[in-house]
Amino acid sequence: MARKFDAGYYFREGFHSIFTHGFMSFAAVCMIVACLLIMGSFSLLAVNLDHMLGDLEKENEFLAYIEEDYTEEQARAVGEEIQKIPNVAQITFVTRAEALEDFKAGREDNDLLSDLPATVLRDRFRIHVTDIEQLKQTSDAVREVTGVGDVAVADKIAEGFVMVRNIATGVAVVLIGILMIVSLFIIANTIKLATFYRREEIAIMKMCGATNAFVQWPFVVEGLLLGLTGALVAFFAQWGIYQMVGKLIIQGNGLSLVTMLSYKSMIKNILATFCGTGALIGVGGSLLAIRKFLQV
Repeated sequence: MARKFDAGYYFREGFHSIFTHGFMSFAAVCMIVACLLIMGSFSLLAVNLDHMLGDLEKENEFLAYIEEDYTEEQARAVGEEIQKIPNVAQITFVTRAEALEDFKAGREDNDLLSDLPATVLRDRFRIHVTDIEQLKQTSDAVREVTGVGDVAVADKIAEGFVMVRNIATGVAVVLIGILMIVSLFIIANTIKLATFYRREEIAIMKMCGATNAFVQWPFVVEGLLLGLTGALVAFFAQWGIYQMVGKLIIQGNGLSLVTMLSYKSMIKNILATFCGTGALIGVGGSLLAIRKFLQV
């Protein structure tokens, strides 16, 4: 009964079985779509938060104020020590006069400040970091440098972004695990229903010498087709949801700080991930369902 690999036969049998058990197949596809949509939504949230953190790392800076009694030459020398601190990417020295000009810029009462001496302000360094997650540790290290009088750092904002990203990533991982198990269960039961009605046929084939692979392949193909169908539906649904959320963010005045990556810029990775996950769920569920019927 053993025969050579016949892809056409396996695909015909697998495709036919999907429509034979239409309701269960539909339920399996819906479950895969729900799984992938939830997985994709949290994953995209984590990706966008990571992207925003990257932008924050490039743009965010904190200030290190030099002691008031330091001369400009002494203040510049402090920068050499600051530059040696781990996680410091770049420093920019700002003199008292430059700091005063920045303070005056754009203020309506500029004329009232015209006689303000530069000595009222301190020399300072603008400091950019490499890893924003270590912003607080870096600012604390800068504070300990001799000659640094004080630092101004918005570490709470950075910590908030990091916390939200980590929570989104953790929730995504947990949900993906749970939903994949549930999806495998649904797919396995769908395939199990098909194999139950064909158990006598499978037993006869086995007794006539059919290999396990010959019996399994149609069911594997069925699971694969269900998984890929669910993946494609979820991919386009995710696209629509992502675009809708993007428009709401653009229209929301209070969300001006939130930036989103273009869906098209990630389209290949998203499609590959969805199809790969859908195929894994489908094939895995099929293998789980068919193995008990092969014991003849």
